Amino acid sequence: MATHRIGFIGIGLMGSRMVSRLLGAGYTVHVWNRTPEKAKALVAEGAVSAKDVEELVTGSDVVMLCLSETDAVETMAFGENGIVHYGTPGKVLVDFSSIHPQKSKDFAEHLQQQCGMQWIDAPVSGGTAGAENGSLIIMAGGDEKTLKNIRPVFDPLCQRLTHMGGPGSGQMTKVCNQMVVANNALVIAEMMALGRSAGVDVAKLPEALAGGFADSIPFQILAPQMADHDFTLKWKVATLLKDLNLGVDLADGEEQRVPMSLRGVELLKDHAIAGNADRDLSTLITIYEDEKG
Repeated sequence: MATHRIGFIGIGLMGSRMVSRLLGAGYTVHVWNRTPEKAKALVAEGAVSAKDVEELVTGSDVVMLCLSETDAVETMAFGENGIVHYGTPGKVLVDFSSIHPQKSKDFAEHLQQQCGMQWIDAPVSGGTAGAENGSLIIMAGGDEKTLKNIRPVFDPLCQRLTHMGGPGSGQMTKVCNQMVVANNALVIAEMMALGRSAGVDVAKLPEALAGGFADSIPFQILAPQMADHDFTLKWKVATLLKDLNLGVDLADGEEQRVPMSLRGVELLKDHAIAGNADRDLSTLITIYEDEKG
């Protein structure tokens, strides 16, 4: 039985699908978005539209965020009319956003000190398809007892949730994840362009390589799109660039060498500047096709 009352802020590509999953599981979900029109479809599905953040927080046991970057999360949590002003002990904030691990750790400490709410950082992997079918991978940081108490709210959203440690550890795990995804995506684009140039029927590559060492979920998603030049938006270039940049910055602070990620940032940045920041990751293939022709 769905007993927790949920508040959800951030009705984007991921958030809208996650709310639909929660509604389908029988949860009462209050929604709020800076652009109210984005929530209309969810209200039609049964979500409750909150007039403001105060109404959402006071009417919820678990407040979920799915926002674009660190500054947006900080503003929503601690800015004027932010969550901290209405939170109380016993309530929990779950942040699905991908943000700076140290900032996430600081936010958790400040929220508890200022209003008594617990903070769980819970970034996700699996893209819009995973959000839509409830097969996301969630890596969580924060108080283990708190996470255990609200564990059922994650069930409609994910195939696996792993507690990685204290506050910020979920975000650090997501950075590691994104370093693999970003560099993988760039290599997939390279090999698809090379194969096509050499006369290979690249549309058959996902089938040909399935189950081998070169196979991966990103490959099975991106390769068909690249083969068909189907650039339907699933993963924004800007989002992955932001995450890979974060990985490079963290590595610098730890005095760790990450040469592949450094080059990846350069390639993604050039592609974004060329007008592709808000386009799908599959557009990476055009880097190599444009170079050739």
